[in-house]
Amino acid sequence: MDKRIGAVAIIIEEKESVQRANTIMSEYSDIIVGRMGIPYKEKNVSVISIIVDGTTDEIGALAGKLGKLHGVMVKSALTKK
Repeated sequence: MDKRIGAVAIIIEEKESVQRANTIMSEYSDIIVGRMGIPYKEKNVSVISIIVDGTTDEIGALAGKLGKLHGVMVKSALTKK
């Protein structure tokens, strides 16, 4: 399967989900190229963006697991090739 480069945006509204989200991202560290996390204290959310390089299955699995967490929203964008 061909690899794609993409960006995944993650917004965490439930503080209890932060540790689990970090654990999931660690499980997929082999496809994560870079990561930036900002705790937006005024709005009581955490915003994380990650750059990924992997197959659509790998990236989809990462986004899917994160999106199943309570209070976590995930959006991804991938290159076409």
